[in-house]
Amino acid sequence: MEAELTALAASGATAFVGLMATEAWNQARGRVARFLARGEDSEAVGAELEESREELIAARRGGDEESAEDIAAAWRVRLRRALRDNPEAAGELRELLDELAPHQAPGPTVTVNNSTNGGTYYSQVIQGHDISGLTFHGGGAAPRPDPEGR
Repeated sequence: MEAELTALAASGATAFVGLMATEAWNQARGRVARFLARGEDSEAVGAELEESREELIAARRGGDEESAEDIAAAWRVRLRRALRDNPEAAGELRELLDELAPHQAPGPTVTVNNSTNGGTYYSQVIQGHDISGLTFHGGGAAPRPDPEGR
């Protein structure tokens, strides 16, 4: 049971910290704070979450992934302690995670390898998956040379 709660705490921390760097955090923050407060002052927990969010954003802007991981680790420990003290909260955390990041069927895995060597290109080349709404503006393609030199 302890391993299950530890894994759930890790999933929760990963989801919460992942959301912190997105616009969705504004909607999720209150729910996360109420869950973590467990009947205590959710505004104080909300302030802690907001401080973590600011630190996370600053760390990622500065390319400091170690600090970003430290933030996730701190919330992982906090969630693990909360679940250890109140194992019944596991169901509530699972529901919260399902609401915040609904399970979606994974899309197909596509591997693309491109290789371009030398040559002259006379128009745009696009390779990708699910491309739509492209518009190209410009001076047009370069004239193609006459292969017979005329």
